[in-house]
Amino acid sequence: MTEEPPPVPHKATLQRSVSLFQAFLVEQTDPDRFYTALAADSVGQLSKYGPLQDQLVLDVGGGPGYFAAAFDEAGARYVRLEPDAGDMASGAGDKDAAIGALRASGMELPIRTGSVDVCYSSNVLEHVPDPPRMLDEMVRVTRPGGLIYASFTPWLSPWGGHETAPWHYLGGHYAARRYERRNGKPPKNKYRHSLHPYSVGSALAWARKARGATLIEAFPRYHPWWAQWILKVPAAREVLSWNLAMVLRKH
Repeated sequence: MTEEPPPVPHKATLQRSVSLFQAFLVEQTDPDRFYTALAADSVGQLSKYGPLQDQLVLDVGGGPGYFAAAFDEAGARYVRLEPDAGDMASGAGDKDAAIGALRASGMELPIRTGSVDVCYSSNVLEHVPDPPRMLDEMVRVTRPGGLIYASFTPWLSPWGGHETAPWHYLGGHYAARRYERRNGKPPKNKYRHSLHPYSVGSALAWARKARGATLIEAFPRYHPWWAQWILKVPAAREVLSWNLAMVLRKH
């Protein structure tokens, strides 16, 4: 038998950023392409901080199953939690997406304290009314020495209003009304209902003072490595970071 080659280390290169952006441009028309690419990239990104083989991973807001496939391929024991039953089964990421998934709020995780190796969340914090509460819950359920990874789209980023962007810069309610007038239906992400403004500054302030965990690294998730300076500029980071990722380790 021939041994499988070791996985290619994750590198935040410009080419990788361009590929992700190209996939993002077709998120609405070809979600399989975007979310499959994002899931594979995210697992590679997380693997920088430790092996995922046999690790129990809780994905808070895991959606329809794209991330399940990527974590399974990495050898992790993956559990998905999603508050919306419809999102569990939407998309083609996993034909049996709802099987074995937990339905619950990220702000009240039905998980025993210190019971998972990795608590992961991708692009969920902006969809809960109390992001710090969800982050505290993610820390709580992680075992000592385990990892917490959370990323989200800041409100002032170009995609902060999601499908209503860039009109969210003129106000979330205005952007929602404009979307409904032009499309004949309200946006999926309703301002102050299922889409809430959360800033890079607020998230970093929480991470630096997090009880029970230490911030290892924070970075603009989709950018190349040499663009991490953006987070050092308070005003610019809210717009230019596009998406913030934070990695913490439980005490």
